[in-house]
Amino acid sequence: MENPEKETVDQVAELTQEIDRGMKILEGFQINWMIVRDADTGNIIWQDNKDFSCPDVEHEARVPVKILDLRAISREINFSTVEAMENFRLDQKVKFKGRIMEEWFFEMGWVSPNSTNTWQSTIEAAPESQMMPAKVLNGNVTIETSFYNGDVLITKSIVRLYYV
Repeated sequence: MENPEKETVDQVAELTQEIDRGMKILEGFQINWMIVRDADTGNIIWQDNKDFSCPDVEHEARVPVKILDLRAISREINFSTVEAMENFRLDQKVKFKGRIMEEWFFEMGWVSPNSTNTWQSTIEAAPESQMMPAKVLNGNVTIETSFYNGDVLITKSIVRLYYV
């Protein structure tokens, strides 16, 4: 007969190890810069050298309104890590007034310890029929990005968008 108390203790111990691992990775993790380009031309639309990985702050980004007219964007994230990551990935939710409009999942995979890396992803725009005008979106859109090593949460970043 199995002991449910022992199973619970084991589950708590495993969860505690995952939290500790996530916190250890976060201590040595930093976003150095981000660039958003027009995926068709390669022209830079927006860039910032801010560390968007800080979980305790709602960050702000002022992006050109013309980004809403693009077919697709290319996003580059340059980051540094002290710890190795077996399966670095991120989940990204675009929210309008707190409700999820779009959700994407990206997987990078293995990341070497004590390294600086640039991760490029292409994101296609929603169909034109689903787009809202910039004046409606302005300040009402947040991008919530959760960074993971496998299933272990490293950090969650929230960026509020303003269209200029």
